[in-house]
Amino acid sequence: MNGGAPSLAGRWWVYQAERFPLLSHGPLIAAFSACAVSFSACVLGAVIPPWPVYGVAFLVCLLFFLELRIADEFKDAEDDARWRPYRPVPRGLVALGELRLVFIASALLQAVAACALDARLLWVLAVGWAYLSLMSVEFFARDWLKARPIVYLLTHMGIMPLVDLFATACQWLPVRGAMPSGLAAFLGASFCNGIVIEIGRKLRQPVDEEEGVETYSKLWGRERAVLAWLACMLATAALALLAAARIGFGAPLAVALAAVFGIACFAGWRFAAGKTRGKIIESLAGLWTLVLYLMLGVVPLFMRHP
Repeated sequence: MNGGAPSLAGRWWVYQAERFPLLSHGPLIAAFSACAVSFSACVLGAVIPPWPVYGVAFLVCLLFFLELRIADEFKDAEDDARWRPYRPVPRGLVALGELRLVFIASALLQAVAACALDARLLWVLAVGWAYLSLMSVEFFARDWLKARPIVYLLTHMGIMPLVDLFATACQWLPVRGAMPSGLAAFLGASFCNGIVIEIGRKLRQPVDEEEGVETYSKLWGRERAVLAWLACMLATAALALLAAARIGFGAPLAVALAAVFGIACFAGWRFAAGKTRGKIIESLAGLWTLVLYLMLGVVPLFMRHP
């Protein structure tokens, strides 16, 4: 029957395609979680962890990012209804009540997966849940944070190292029961890279700006926004190289990141000059992330244990 209401599966397929595209998010989250597990193993001088360690880390991280998206749907519901009626919730494709059930189910699945690997992981998981809960209510300071975009950005990126901490714990907690030294720079790189992604997805040319949609290109101007994006890349690289030095893989990582950074500088110049669209910047932020996480954890571990 053509033209009828979409099926339940059809509605959720459209929702994920628009708001949480698995084909683009999945590989990045897989690299993110696999890097955390692998880097922890490298620090401890351990062998390649068994596949359930990677599987649990990926599943829990994937669901964390899904929960972040759902939390955004709730806290942005009023603005979306006013300024972005084309989005799935305001146009009636899915309801907030349905998203609440998905959120609860994902949290339960996270808990089951964590317990299946090591029950002590629940404590690490709880820390991430607690921070996510605070983010969901804008740290009880919504108006104050909205008036300070940089503080808003920094506070909301705090979830990144906490998710990464869980992924590393999937390796070190069952192996030794305590977090190894040397993870601080790695978690710091994760924090800075979250900012790279966040700024990168909110750079637009004037023709692409939407009323009621806050972007960094609108807030700071294209040139300053691009410079901020590139500066965050450099901060990420500096911390990542400190972490890579801990496992003796600094030079290969430096070469890989330098190559992507050179491309990003060229694309940033073109964007600031109005010669390329913001989607290119967003794609390069994804490429940077993929190279960073593969070269910081996965590649060095598997090179040691071919």
